[in-house]
Amino acid sequence: MGLNLEQISRVETITKEEFLRDYFIPQKPVVIERLIEDWPAYQKWNLDYINEVAGDKEVPLFDDRPINSEFKFNEPHTSMKMSEYVELLKKKPTNYRIFLYNLLKEVPKLREDYKYPEIGLRLLKKMPYLFFGGGGSKVFMHYDIDLGNILHFHFHGEKQCILFPPSETKYLYKVPHALIAHQEIDFTNPDLEKWPALKKANGYIANLTHGETLYMPEGYWHQMTYLTPGFSMSIRAMATRLGNMNKAAYNIFFMRYFDNIMRRIGGQKWMNHKNELAIKRTNKKNSF
Repeated sequence: MGLNLEQISRVETITKEEFLRDYFIPQKPVVIERLIEDWPAYQKWNLDYINEVAGDKEVPLFDDRPINSEFKFNEPHTSMKMSEYVELLKKKPTNYRIFLYNLLKEVPKLREDYKYPEIGLRLLKKMPYLFFGGGGSKVFMHYDIDLGNILHFHFHGEKQCILFPPSETKYLYKVPHALIAHQEIDFTNPDLEKWPALKKANGYIANLTHGETLYMPEGYWHQMTYLTPGFSMSIRAMATRLGNMNKAAYNIFFMRYFDNIMRRIGGQKWMNHKNELAIKRTNKKNSF
């Protein structure tokens, strides 16, 4: 028995009116299969091309170790040249990922390869980020600090995406003062005896292949698994629901600073305390 996951709806193409009516207003995810077929990136972007235009760049790398008092959520564990990283991706499975990296700022040439879709979202033009991963590498279950609307474009290979709406937070063992679920949970194969509240959660799943676009609504939880080596780009629009805008402001201007202070004071004891609270609170809410 696994998670209660529904396949994300798929469309080949979509108009602005259809997107707003069927997905943005009701806040439902969708995979758009041919949204970016007219981008140069659709033809050009693969690992060889990235190596060609950015091989000399030093890139930050993350692995799958749990967040602890030493490394923050978005603090890299090591770095290497992009050329070395691409070679590693091609050679063997690796847990090393590039996460939330503005390679487009470092390599302006890449900006010529894409444009902003006219889909009804007020997309932030200065915040396109790239994400890379080796076959089998995973990004833990989390949601974004600004609770934004996200268009996630995938290139080179295949990637599995598991999503949960904000309504399911109470079942996901959310860590207090953080944006993550308890990191011992393997959302691709969860132990539902150890994490019983997950049985009540209803989410979505989809596999993305080259050139497909995933729309993730405001504040959606997401966990990604690279089934093969590949990379993705995300472009975002700010949250538009008042409650989400307020939560985003709280996260950005208070929560992350409070957590950083407590890390400095309490170290790993603070991290362990938060993880224990995640289990106690979730099980108590759900009568386990």
